[in-house]
Amino acid sequence: MTASLSDNTRGALLMTASMAGFTVNDVFMKAASDEVPLMQALFVRGFVTTGLILVMAMAFGQLRFRLPLGDWWLITLRTLAEIGTAYFFITALFNMPIANVTAILQALPLTVTLAGAVFLGEAVGWRRMAAILIGLVGVMLIVRPGPDGFNIYALYALAAVLLITVRDVVTRRMTREVPSLTVALIAAFGIWLFGLIGTVTQPWAPMSTLAYAQLFGAALSIIVGYLASVMVMRVGDIGFVAPFRYTGLICALILGLLVFGEWPDWITMLGAGIVVATGIFTYWRERQLSLKMRRTSA
Repeated sequence: MTASLSDNTRGALLMTASMAGFTVNDVFMKAASDEVPLMQALFVRGFVTTGLILVMAMAFGQLRFRLPLGDWWLITLRTLAEIGTAYFFITALFNMPIANVTAILQALPLTVTLAGAVFLGEAVGWRRMAAILIGLVGVMLIVRPGPDGFNIYALYALAAVLLITVRDVVTRRMTREVPSLTVALIAAFGIWLFGLIGTVTQPWAPMSTLAYAQLFGAALSIIVGYLASVMVMRVGDIGFVAPFRYTGLICALILGLLVFGEWPDWITMLGAGIVVATGIFTYWRERQLSLKMRRTSA
């Protein structure tokens, strides 16, 4: 019982650290967007991130490439999902308020549950299905398809949600033989290579010292996000840990206001509240069903 509580606590802290790391990275990247194009930003950040993670992996003895073939397929799929996420999410981030983009990401728990039902044949009762449908209404309020509130880049954020769903499910299926730092290193290298290819298609923009500092800060922050997002999928009860994902929205709201002077309108906040509430209910319901099954089997 103590070990389980310890795992859950560690998982909650890792999830919170992951969300904080990704959100601070988002702030740095959005700030740098004033003078740095997307692909150039991915290239510079990816170069620093890859180098730092490589040093860490070597220092901690976690640089391991002799892995089972099945894990390599999963790592490849995860890396492709990470590259796609970086492109779609940062494109949306460059063109939307940070809190709005983060609010759309809160639909992730609902998409994971729905994907499990559609593609993996997992049982989803009417309560959770109703929560998913209500949560999608909340997403529509945030995205707001219509001439007044719709932003085409909201679709990029939704694409990022789908790719993050793939990333998290794939990470969960990896064996414990795969070091977290190796997974993070390959993902960082993939994004750096993607940025390198992208810079060939556009002229190099001059960068100030501030822009370099912002991208270096983004690299440090996203390392925390990478490592914690890999480790959190391997520890604790996911039903207990997953709701801590919503700390990212709180962080985005605060930093968006302090750094960019942005605050979502009441419709966006209402939509975000609906998505968060239905997501927490979904986690709670899954946890209740899991406990019920354990009692039945016992």
